Amino acid sequence: MIYFAMRFFLKSREHAEDIFQDAFAIVWQSRHFINPNTSFSSYLYTIMRNRILNQLRDLANQDKLKQQILSQAVNYSNDTKDEVFVNDLRLFISRALQQLTSRQREIFEMSREQQISHKEIAETLGISVNTVQESISTSLRALRTYLEKNSVLSADLILLLICLNL
Repeated sequence: MIYFAMRFFLKSREHAEDIFQDAFAIVWQSRHFINPNTSFSSYLYTIMRNRILNQLRDLANQDKLKQQILSQAVNYSNDTKDEVFVNDLRLFISRALQQLTSRQREIFEMSREQQISHKEIAETLGISVNTVQESISTSLRALRTYLEKNSVLSADLILLLICLNL
């Protein structure tokens, strides 16, 4: 019964088992000093209570130590790692875009970066909407091929990021 109470209180089977075994080790070591006229269960209860309180205090001190170490640590977060990844990805995408002809790159950048409609691109460059659509399709195929040959990431993922203006 004490074991289950300890497990409930400590919320860890391992901690409860450690305290349970520790308590009986203490009883064994101090067996010569136990008064047979007093209640053994009270004695055992006192040992268990003290061990549980010690365990909880130690856990709290460990948490404080972790917080202190983290507060003094170098401020490195996932944001920094994400920013480095995004910059590397942008550089990789830029290299992929260099594989296009200058006209394809111009049309692709107008469409994806400047968010200009196909009709407006056609009017600005004096070409047909069909030519704009064909140029973008050709550009996407060329980019996918380049990315598949040179990327550790999925080419489709990178193309999606390009289309989302990463």
